[in-house]
Amino acid sequence: MLDDQQIRKLEIQASEICEKTVELIFNGGGGHIGGDLSEVDIMVAIFNYIKHDPKNPKWSERDYFVLSKGHSSETYYTLLAEYGYIGKEELDTYGKFGSPLGGHPNKKITGVEANTGSLGHGLGLATGIALALKKNHKENRVYVLTGDGELAEGSNWEALMSASKYQLDNLTWIVDRNFLQISGSTETVMPLEKLKEKAEAFGFKTVEIDGHNFDQIFTALSDREKGHPICIIADTIKGKRLACAENKAEWHHKTPTKEQLEQLKKDMDEYRKELA
Repeated sequence: MLDDQQIRKLEIQASEICEKTVELIFNGGGGHIGGDLSEVDIMVAIFNYIKHDPKNPKWSERDYFVLSKGHSSETYYTLLAEYGYIGKEELDTYGKFGSPLGGHPNKKITGVEANTGSLGHGLGLATGIALALKKNHKENRVYVLTGDGELAEGSNWEALMSASKYQLDNLTWIVDRNFLQISGSTETVMPLEKLKEKAEAFGFKTVEIDGHNFDQIFTALSDREKGHPICIIADTIKGKRLACAENKAEWHHKTPTKEQLEQLKKDMDEYRKELA
């Protein structure tokens, strides 16, 4: 349970990460902005919750994080820079020829555990890491974030069967459930509901939360059940905090205008003043 001060600190950090992410996309000339902004609060919570050390990225006791929805890499890059895994000079290359920061994350980038972006692969990778840790009697945990549109890929469900079979209680699967994908509503393109019941049927202890509520996110990240992997279905808003983009599928991949970026900066400044 987080106290008011902790929540306020996280909300301020999330507003700053949102602002920096949108600015990164604007300067770089494009990005998957809708999914970037729906995941901000989840990603901020993960970076604050898991065991990791920017000064020792391959620390043997670290927890593992896999961003399966790798197209939403800009928030990831912003956080990697925030914590010192990559420098500002590297971040400034985003969108430029030869930059190590591509449209999808890869292991050449310090702090990135897996190449992702081919949708449906990240959950399998995370399951494999969790299984290897189990077999080696390690206490590290594995956290993987998928999109909801991504779940139309059948390889996810094979991974879920394996995670259940091998009782990977060191695995936490988080779904960014914003109900939108590039071509429209997930429930029109390929319906997922009843998603909670499906995850439970695959052997996951499953909880549905508000993906923008830090207290709920932290409580869910700390959930454990012996012999069962965890599933967190985080209800989110695509394009969260960028008023012109919220809940709009056409903002799946888009570059904001200078005016839209400036308006976001004003909105976030006001928001932080209210929190102060």
